Amino acid sequence: MSNNKKFTTEEIDEIKDLRDKNNNLISEMGGLELEKLLLEKRLDSVHEAKEKLEKDFILLQETEKNLVEKLNEKYGAGTVDLRNGEFIPANWLFGEMLQYL
Repeated sequence: MSNNKKFTTEEIDEIKDLRDKNNNLISEMGGLELEKLLLEKRLDSVHEAKEKLEKDFILLQETEKNLVEKLNEKYGAGTVDLRNGEFIPANWLFGEMLQYL
């Protein structure tokens, strides 16, 4: 004689429902982990791009500083009028400002 007992249809449906819900949750968790991985890779790319821009900015500042030093050696202290490409000496600017005082 067999000691096996049969589940009711309701019990089988309940077990299947729990199994399906469990499988869906596992699948959703896996999807979230994949999404997290992709976001982390994107964040790494953003960090790398930011670091490159910071290095480029520092190099640009150095280039600007070198140009200012070179132009100061050639023309002296002053400003540049980019509209007409003229150099305005600092002592001329000071004289012009004195006129208005």
